Amino acid sequence: MQCENIEGLRYEIIVADDGSTDTHARLTNKEMLELANVVYLQRRENVGRARIRNVLARRATSAWLLFVDSDMTVCRDDFVLRYAELDDAYEVACGGYLLGHAKGNNLRFLYEKQAADSNTLARRNLHPYHNLHTANLLMRRETAFAHPFDERFRRYGYEDVLLGKQLMLSGTRIIHIDNPLLFADFESNTHFMQKTEEALQTLHTFREELRGFSRLLDVADKIRHLHLQPLVDFYWKRRKKSWRACLCGNQPKLKYYKYYRLGYFLSLFS
Repeated sequence: MQCENIEGLRYEIIVADDGSTDTHARLTNKEMLELANVVYLQRRENVGRARIRNVLARRATSAWLLFVDSDMTVCRDDFVLRYAELDDAYEVACGGYLLGHAKGNNLRFLYEKQAADSNTLARRNLHPYHNLHTANLLMRRETAFAHPFDERFRRYGYEDVLLGKQLMLSGTRIIHIDNPLLFADFESNTHFMQKTEEALQTLHTFREELRGFSRLLDVADKIRHLHLQPLVDFYWKRRKKSWRACLCGNQPKLKYYKYYRLGYFLSLFS
């Protein structure tokens, strides 16, 4: 284990099962209790991504918190060490992620592959607060307490986007570094579409708080300002079923995903 190989490092690992219904996964996770310095929290109810992260932060006792999503894989032998050697001048650090391989008909993989150029280290540091992702995030414990995740975010999506905005407004010092995790666990096309719709509902609910931190919201605002929404709605109603069927099928097209997201989001204003 990497933590054991760093001399003088005091560490704890806290894992939360936030209401999982996968019996096999829950039984497998319990095996972690046999490891030193590991705490396994099993909750009956899914309380949302924002609240469970706050629960983890409050349970932790160390000065630094490292958030890692369960669908990420450590792919570097010096992953922990690179964070441990960071300059203490920063309060938050984002390590990024590497995209793994998947079948060419997986929509999430295709989407992430297209977005890869915007996730480079240079691009992330160009707009550090806009590119904050909690899948691989190091924070001072006191910073996590000063800027907790907004627990109103119960549905999927955008809780990390709002955190980035809050950190910017507070002047919190943040840096992006080259210390990626591997992202290679891709959900089915149908599940990804369900998550997309849920995230768009979240964006609509918290649009005032998220304004300026969502390109889709900026586009939607411009369309509505120009009184073009009726035209988009008309086209959306005619094509939404065929677009969704394509995106959930074996030959998804990214251009339809772009159209679907915009149409779905604008329909929430109707």
